[in-house]
Amino acid sequence: MDAALELLDPLILDKAFAWLSPFPRAGANPNNSSLADFSADFSAVDAAPTTLWPRDNIYRQIISILLITQLGATSLYLVFSALSYYFIFDRRLEYHPRFLRNQVRQEIKSSLSAIPVINLLTLPLFLAEVRGKSLLYAGVSDYGWPWLLFSSILYMAFNDIAIYWIHRLEHHPSVYKHIHKPHHKWIGKFFPEESPISTLPFRPKTDGNKSSHPMGCASLPPTGRLRAIPPIPVSIPVVSPIPPHHNNLTLPPPQKSIFAFLCPMQRYLYLSLFLAVQIWTILIHDGDMLSNHWTEKFLNTPAHHTLHHMYFTVNYGQYFTWADCAFGTHRKPDGRLDPILDALKVMRARGIVDEEGNVLGEGKVKGE
Repeated sequence: MDAALELLDPLILDKAFAWLSPFPRAGANPNNSSLADFSADFSAVDAAPTTLWPRDNIYRQIISILLITQLGATSLYLVFSALSYYFIFDRRLEYHPRFLRNQVRQEIKSSLSAIPVINLLTLPLFLAEVRGKSLLYAGVSDYGWPWLLFSSILYMAFNDIAIYWIHRLEHHPSVYKHIHKPHHKWIGKFFPEESPISTLPFRPKTDGNKSSHPMGCASLPPTGRLRAIPPIPVSIPVVSPIPPHHNNLTLPPPQKSIFAFLCPMQRYLYLSLFLAVQIWTILIHDGDMLSNHWTEKFLNTPAHHTLHHMYFTVNYGQYFTWADCAFGTHRKPDGRLDPILDALKVMRARGIVDEEGNVLGEGKVKGE
């Protein structure tokens, strides 16, 4: 966040705060409100902005952080979920027999409502970061290029294991209904999978869908060890998708910000990887059930995450499969479980596609 402020303070924020709360100037007439004088004052502010709230003012920093995270997260979500939805997501899945009416609209509304809550929860960490409490550094030469590369690997490994366990915790029955249920609410209506529109998995308990539940995704036995209950398919093994939060952003994403306080990291590298996590979260919700690809052995692909939305108790990871493999929650993608299969059945019944899935005559797939 300090890297973002370093860029935005001289470009926008200095001028904005100078205009909103200008530093009193000698000879200024507070009663002078003519348009000409206002324009002259604004030009002066533009040339040499001064404000009662300097850059190190904690209240200015709080306002700046909230504005940047709200506008930034909303823009990133809308842009990349839209790109994923229109160019990657298979729109044929909207023909699935369990696809809800106005589901995409509901998912967008749910994700956008999560962003302000996430921003408030991550505010203390971002504020501590911009006030110099983190281990972020400016010059690559401070630690050298080898550390730059190694810190990237550490960041991804730290996020991966942290997200894995946070995600499993979100599926614990005592936590799930209060935090993570809205992200899986489509499963309550037999949707094992989502679209890039429902990326943000953390949301307050705002929906009244009582049919959605954690399916015993995880339980805490008397020994105190968190264990996953064996996978239970949700009604039918193949269902529809749709959404982006991801939001993304499981629980609020504290593990992404905490890293800056545990390990030295170049600030612009940190900002770039932080944004990359959000984009990756969107992409793994595109619903593709690609299987038998060499990358599925170590990458947590959309197919892996589709299975997570189908079975709840598998594939909790973010980037890679190693944590799921190590803790017994990995499930390999299987093309026979592809939600598109049921969607194609509906399309064939309606005469939209032939037996091989090719569009017939003047038939038109939704979104084309």
